[in-house]
Amino acid sequence: NEDRERAWRASRETKLETIPNCEACAKPTPEEVRGWAQSFDKLMKSPAGRNVFREFLRTEYSEENMLFWLACEELKNECNKHTIDEKARTIYEDYISILSPKEVSLDSRVREVINRKMQEPSSHTFDDAQLQIYTLMHRDSYPRFLNSAIYKSLLQSVSRSSSES
Repeated sequence: NEDRERAWRASRETKLETIPNCEACAKPTPEEVRGWAQSFDKLMKSPAGRNVFREFLRTEYSEENMLFWLACEELKNECNKHTIDEKARTIYEDYISILSPKEVSLDSRVREVINRKMQEPSSHTFDDAQLQIYTLMHRDSYPRFLNSAIYKSLLQSVSRSSSES
């Protein structure tokens, strides 16, 4: 039993490690960085914006919200039924399961919907949960992000570098 537990933990750790630390992206322009303050959608549509916001979420111990949102986006782009099943189970284990150290905060209605949909997972199994987490980040974390040292110093550095060139 202990061996099985150890193997399960090891497999979970390797699954979590396959998530890239940050998305590859170009350095944001000053206009792009200023645009992030205009709308949460602009921030989330920008790979650089997501990276910076994710760094901020890490300081607030809520990085799992972004990781979950990104995993759902990846799942939506999947067409292969076997891969969809695998990714859906991994997302469930990593972010929905009550045993998970990266569990996201969802209401009971959304959890029930997911539990039903997990019988036959699709690329849209987590849509309700993804929207709930997106809304949570928008209402809760985003206003604090805009006032954070991380965002303000980035804004200063891109403004300074654009005025120098």
